[in-house]
Amino acid sequence: MLVIINLYVEAKHLESLVDELKQMPEVVDLFEVTGDQDLVLIVEAESIEHFRSVLVKRILKKQGINGSNSLVVLHTHKRMGRLLEE
Repeated sequence: MLVIINLYVEAKHLESLVDELKQMPEVVDLFEVTGDQDLVLIVEAESIEHFRSVLVKRILKKQGINGSNSLVVLHTHKRMGRLLEE
């Protein structure tokens, strides 16, 4: 399953947090963005329980995170420029 996570980060912790998140195998994509949130992560998890564990025990415990918002992907129609079969 794929989950999109928006993170709100204290500016002084941004670089160190990015370095930590890059090392996590579940984080398959990591973007620094403009707008209300600071980082957008694409997380790949085996199940909702696995996702919850990664989020609660590993991501949200990192220093500098002020908040998060998660979106569970229900279906992928197109990824990396490729159309996916229904």
